[in-house]
Amino acid sequence: MIYHGQNRELASDYDIVITSYGLARLDKKEFNKIRWFLLVIDEAQNIKNPTTEQTKAIKSLSAQHKIAMSGTPVENRLLEYWSIFDFTNKHYLGTPKQFKDLFASPIEKERDKDCLERFKKITSPFILRRLKSDKSIIQDLPDKIENNRYCSLTAEQAALYQEMVDLSLKKIETSEGIERKGLILKLINALKQICNHPSQFGKKKKARIEQSGKMEMLEEILIEIENVAEKSLIFTQYVEMGDIMAQLLEEKFQNPIPFLHGGLSRKARDEMVHQFQNSASVRILIVSLKAGGTGLNLTAANHVIHYDLWWNPAVEAQATDRAYRISQEKNVMVHRFLTTGTFEERIDEMIQGKKELANLTVGSGENWITEMSTEQLRDLLALRKTRGVVSCGSMGL
Repeated sequence: MIYHGQNRELASDYDIVITSYGLARLDKKEFNKIRWFLLVIDEAQNIKNPTTEQTKAIKSLSAQHKIAMSGTPVENRLLEYWSIFDFTNKHYLGTPKQFKDLFASPIEKERDKDCLERFKKITSPFILRRLKSDKSIIQDLPDKIENNRYCSLTAEQAALYQEMVDLSLKKIETSEGIERKGLILKLINALKQICNHPSQFGKKKKARIEQSGKMEMLEEILIEIENVAEKSLIFTQYVEMGDIMAQLLEEKFQNPIPFLHGGLSRKARDEMVHQFQNSASVRILIVSLKAGGTGLNLTAANHVIHYDLWWNPAVEAQATDRAYRISQEKNVMVHRFLTTGTFEERIDEMIQGKKELANLTVGSGENWITEMSTEQLRDLLALRKTRGVVSCGSMGL
């Protein structure tokens, strides 16, 4: 039975009950009247925060056996892993404080590989993991080919980037604690927007493709894909950037460009997905990373473009998997956009160099950067002349 609606009632003559996290929280007294044999939670990251009422309600349910299913058990910090594991194996990883001292801090802050290995050894017996690269599991899934696409900053972007770094580092140098972390996160967010498009950073209504190296690269790739009549998904973590892309690409290709984001109604979202999957005339779909992270089947696309990176390999892979999943018949080409000479390129090198560690520890990306010293930040953010990027020095800045 599906337990939902205003007149919902737990009947005793069913073997399986399906419900939502929200109703399990609201009706926890009803659910606790039953001694469940098996409790399965899908998208288990919904209980990643151990302090929320929803997590407490789910963990209060009594069952002989428990299974948690998730594609991204860690989205922000390792404590989320503890919370999910505590649901299936209560007390096995100790209290949150014990877990933080024994594993989270050494792995997240010190990048301790030995500690990571110990953590994997004690948790792996309880984890069943399916990898799409394992042909013994999914024999007919085509290949996934990832490419980094390096874009140069325009002169306008480089000037904005350097100005933002110089002004912000002065403030960061004289601040501390929460204020300092806030300033760093604000700076990282601003630099991401500058690398995306100056109009996103400046909140300007008018934008041109040639103002941004990434937009020029996007135009070039989409023309190639259009020539072979294939379909593309474009992911961005910013709704404003999605709007800018939709506007510029509509002007370029003389066709409406749909943009799937969290502000859409369920009906509008379903219709957009249906059109993309079934209409030959709809070849481009822009998707906000959060709206498109789960629950979407977009196998009509065999090109996935990550316009701005989230710096969490698991979140990035989950977005790519909207196209790279069962029923996909073509090889999936993944294009990851990086602006050369900027912090984007260096952060990606750091993450890819420690991919195994990054899968558990990088989280949403920005948070671990706040732990850096001012000198480390200066080195990370410095604009460098590589791969044809315009040097700020040559522009008299």
